[in-house]
Amino acid sequence: MTSNPLDYGRLMQRALRSVVHEALAVAVEDGLPGEHHFYISFDTSHPGVDVPDWLKAQYPEELTIVLQHEFWDLAVTSDRFSVGLSFSERPVKLTVPFDAVLTFVDPHAEFGLKFDPHEVDDDDELGELSDLEDEDDEPEPTPPAGGKGKGEVVSLDRFRKG
Repeated sequence: MTSNPLDYGRLMQRALRSVVHEALAVAVEDGLPGEHHFYISFDTSHPGVDVPDWLKAQYPEELTIVLQHEFWDLAVTSDRFSVGLSFSERPVKLTVPFDAVLTFVDPHAEFGLKFDPHEVDDDDELGELSDLEDEDDEPEPTPPAGGKGKGEVVSLDRFRKG
């Protein structure tokens, strides 16, 4: 439990997760404009994440999804999003709490956020934002899923501004 109501790390974490919420809300309302698309990595073991057992067995810790051409039923609430995607031509509905999101990248905008899952506050489960320039903590990228064709492994270093 946090005793300091001005825990700026927690406040920043919450504010940055709201960027993910707003971006997805735009996609719900207007679709993805132009060449924008999203890579979203999330912790598959986080409470509230709903993925089929066979998919969780394949990705027990982290899964990266791509919202670009082939997704459906995208819905956003105050604390989570859900979306339909195809994995190996099998339709799947995923539900992901925003506090399970590990990374959010829009390659077209050269924009990315990385959240630290190890810095979790008991009150709201929001962790501290990790330093985007800290190369030692870079997680191994997970192959994107969804859509047809083969996924591409994408390193977030590609989208960092130097």
